[in-house]
Amino acid sequence: MPQRKGKKILIYFFLLLIVGSINNDTINKLKFEKIKNIKVLGLGHKDNQILLSNIIDLNLGNIFFLNKQEINNLVNSNTLIQDYEIFKRYPNTLDINIQRTKFLAKIKDDKKIFLIGSNGKLSSLEQEDKNNFLPFIFGKPEIDQFLKFKKIIDNSNFKYKDIENLFFFSSNRWDIQLKNNLLIRLPSKNIIKTLNLVSDFLAENRNKSIKVVDARIQNQIILDD
Repeated sequence: MPQRKGKKILIYFFLLLIVGSINNDTINKLKFEKIKNIKVLGLGHKDNQILLSNIIDLNLGNIFFLNKQEINNLVNSNTLIQDYEIFKRYPNTLDINIQRTKFLAKIKDDKKIFLIGSNGKLSSLEQEDKNNFLPFIFGKPEIDQFLKFKKIIDNSNFKYKDIENLFFFSSNRWDIQLKNNLLIRLPSKNIIKTLNLVSDFLAENRNKSIKVVDARIQNQIILDD
């Protein structure tokens, strides 16, 4: 047994000598085929081509010693991207599959209107011309505050698609205006419970003309003109 163990140690020693003798200069002298094909999918033709052009400009070299961090930095700076995967197809092809962010609302920032994505990033309104139906946010919430409120709505009985406008107040409170112009005033706490209460109330009174529902007081609904 000790003799066999000694042989293993000797073999490992020689392997370390061989590996240690291969330095960066030696690796760089080896001839590897450069990346010839890069495919970007998921954003739509125009945005795919823009991202592809930026990736080509990185001059990535060969696929075996690919520095993914360069691509990661570029992709993560793109406000249209929710998630992505990079696949190597040897010997010289990269596939980059992208999940496009979903636009959730519009907001005004520094006198410009932006789209808020589910990735928590702001995109130029010009990026998408099919979002006139998205609710507009009045006030200046942090994006994380809006995303948290959006999740609360999704977990309630309300349908987000029925919302026309959202109003944020510095007291960390929201109001909702529906597409039928009904205004709902919400408390800063127990919002899901309040939304469900209002939803049930509106269902029971669907034939009545109601303009404002004030639900800021817990377990109470006050109707205003």
